[in-house]
Amino acid sequence: MSSSDIKETAQQVVDGPKQFFKEGVQFINRCKKPDQQEFLKITQAVAMGFAALGALGYFVKLIHIPINNILVGAA
Repeated sequence: MSSSDIKETAQQVVDGPKQFFKEGVQFINRCKKPDQQEFLKITQAVAMGFAALGALGYFVKLIHIPINNILVGAA
């Protein structure tokens, strides 16, 4: 390896963390705290998701119990 190859490899090793840090700073600068209206919309969407998945789980369990009793009770 020549000295120029070593310098190029060293520069690539240094550029990786530099680029990562630069992109991280740009990301943090673009982030903003949500206002109250946006926060309430996000909260409502999450609550509806919890309710939908809870209802789905309840109905699956409601159907599973009688089927399980029929299969296991027959034995």
